[in-house]
Amino acid sequence: MRSYAKSIALHEKARRNLAGGVSSNVRYASVPVPLFFARGEGARLYDIDGNVHIDYVLGNGPAILGHAPKKVIEAVAASLGDGQLFAAQNPREAELAERLCALLPGAEVVRFCTSGTEAVLMAMRLARAFTGRDKILKFEGHYHGWSDQAYISARPSLNEAGPADAPVPVAGSPGMPASVLDDVVVCGWNDLDLLEQALARHRGEIAAVIMEPVMVNGGAVVPRPGYLEGAKKLCREHGALLILDEVITGFRVGLGGAQAAFGVTADLGVYAKAVAAGFPLAMVAGRRDVMDTLVDRGVMHGGTYNGNVQSMAAALAALDLLEANDGALYRDLESRGRELMQGLDALAAKHGLPIVVQGMPAIFQTFFTSGLAPTNYREAAACDRDAMLAFHAALQEEGVRVQQAGKWFLSTAHDRPVIEETLAGADRAMARLARA
Repeated sequence: MRSYAKSIALHEKARRNLAGGVSSNVRYASVPVPLFFARGEGARLYDIDGNVHIDYVLGNGPAILGHAPKKVIEAVAASLGDGQLFAAQNPREAELAERLCALLPGAEVVRFCTSGTEAVLMAMRLARAFTGRDKILKFEGHYHGWSDQAYISARPSLNEAGPADAPVPVAGSPGMPASVLDDVVVCGWNDLDLLEQALARHRGEIAAVIMEPVMVNGGAVVPRPGYLEGAKKLCREHGALLILDEVITGFRVGLGGAQAAFGVTADLGVYAKAVAAGFPLAMVAGRRDVMDTLVDRGVMHGGTYNGNVQSMAAALAALDLLEANDGALYRDLESRGRELMQGLDALAAKHGLPIVVQGMPAIFQTFFTSGLAPTNYREAAACDRDAMLAFHAALQEEGVRVQQAGKWFLSTAHDRPVIEETLAGADRAMARLARA
């Protein structure tokens, strides 16, 4: 058994002055306590007890190049002497904006901010100003940040969620005013009939439909063929904008994100995480006429840290690596991701465990279910979470770190030897589960 004595002691000490001993509630999800890590390098994390973890959490997605990628760190280090914040523009902003608009589908204009939560709020405000409408339609199981306006029905319990064909908006946290629910319509995802019915019920009221193009937070569920195209068509028919939240999929599933992968262009795209390979950066990118409301109509958006020098330097260096040789890093990452997914699937069959592996090579999910792979939030929520928690704990003992819900992120640092080591650890972990 691995020892976590130092993490346990430091967590207890940290709780005296740091709320809960963590700086984000999602970091509670670790056993035996929220672990403390001393450093990360490539595909591995090193905790303060000396345990080494092959890391498939990757900061919840940003570390697309692995931990502390050399060229990104060098670029950031070189920028430190230039300063950090000017309350004005720096040349790197203009260069990065130009490069991003050349890469991203539908990106005529971009605006930078610091976190995905901020970027979602900006996109929703732009949509409301542009359309003159107030309501936002979102989907069960889709996470768009922790703000009052967005943290609704992200992970609702099924006994609160209401009927599948007309879900009830569920506030995600105490402290959220009931009034925010009035401006949100919740719909089941991956079903065009449900979306059409919801838009018809609120005809003329919906400013935007927002979704993750791949339901990553709810289980790495890919859209059914034609779903994204159909959703865009329905938005056009009802005068609503389509916002695709690519905070996770952007720069992770390819240079053009999920929009390029699935051939659908949104009115607005929201990006963060992998765009700066671990440094804080987010943005909204999309149609010029919508983005111009920031200027023409005085739609307010601000932020002291927006466009800071180090994040711009990191993103430019990351793009240099990701664009090199026509995106060769992505081809390698996808090959190894498929190898890992297929390997896990084969191991589950070997040990007689009801594990479903689904998603995309750069990000996928393991579910415990004897049924088919989930296609929406309710199906994903019905899978055996206790079994997944047991698998998570068994993997951790073998030095493999994944999210407790079963999500796996890959980086370009996860080379073939790392994949082979991971599968060997997963083999032992599954054998332990099968015996239990």
